[in-house]
Amino acid sequence: MDRVRDLASQKAAVIFTRSSCCMCHTVKALFYELGASPAIHELDRNTNGKEMEWALREQMGCNPAVPAVFIGGKFVGSAKDIISLHVDGTLKQMLIDARAIWF
Repeated sequence: MDRVRDLASQKAAVIFTRSSCCMCHTVKALFYELGASPAIHELDRNTNGKEMEWALREQMGCNPAVPAVFIGGKFVGSAKDIISLHVDGTLKQMLIDARAIWF
């Protein structure tokens, strides 16, 4: 779990994904559309990916484990949470507050 927390705090916006996950792709595309350049960690392409996915699911409560989105070093949620935040207008402000975007 320390590895996940370290990676999650290295950039203003961080997304843990799997390369074959369509919802992961959707969340990444949304962040890019909003002007953010999140750090992307594809767990299926990482040698410690299975352990990190287990930590996300079991120790941090991410269900499903991916996509797992962190903004400003804090866990925000998975795809449904991010889409809800975008629809109600708070996602953009969260990204601005974390300095992931500047407008």
